[in-house]
Amino acid sequence: MGMLGKKIGMTQIILEDGKVVPVTVIDVAGNIVTAVKTDERDGYQAVQVGYGKPRKLNKPLAGFFKKNEIDEKRFMREFKDMDASALKIGDPVTMDMLPDKVNVTGTTKGKGYQGTIRRYGAGRGPMSHGSKFHRAPGSQGGSSTPSRVFKGKKMPGRMGGVRFSAENITVVKRDTERGLLFVKGTVPGANGSLLYIYNAPKAAK
Repeated sequence: MGMLGKKIGMTQIILEDGKVVPVTVIDVAGNIVTAVKTDERDGYQAVQVGYGKPRKLNKPLAGFFKKNEIDEKRFMREFKDMDASALKIGDPVTMDMLPDKVNVTGTTKGKGYQGTIRRYGAGRGPMSHGSKFHRAPGSQGGSSTPSRVFKGKKMPGRMGGVRFSAENITVVKRDTERGLLFVKGTVPGANGSLLYIYNAPKAAK
């Protein structure tokens, strides 16, 4: 099972035994099935889930929602691990369908162009006046042999802004009235960013 959501932020929940658990709050209200993919028609099985109020729709998308007589959604994504035969277009996708262990995928915060010290935690030279080597990346080993720098070497570059999954996250609380899902710990992405919440395959092993 899978659904989409918006990261609200972090808070903490006090459990019945007195333990304080840090949680991330995710808004998952309004998830519906917008399309069902079948082997006969599409060559594979999947369920397309829609979430969020659209800002502006182009004519093809507006026609798609009108034809299927469903609410307009801003984001639509497919989940292939869902049982396509059990759902139809327009069905709500609720947080009660999620297990107690989920994976949460999002886009990490962008940090811009960074050096090796911040990007990879590399060491630096002495900061005294005469060392003349402080935060530079140092030798790359590209002498006459092999006369090049190997691919994948840890060097300065763009940091963050990549797709990342937090696996086996525990669902601490489900607020069905407000459509809020509380998961333990941190998840990737800035507040207000789109998240994918789906079954954790490793948790079943």
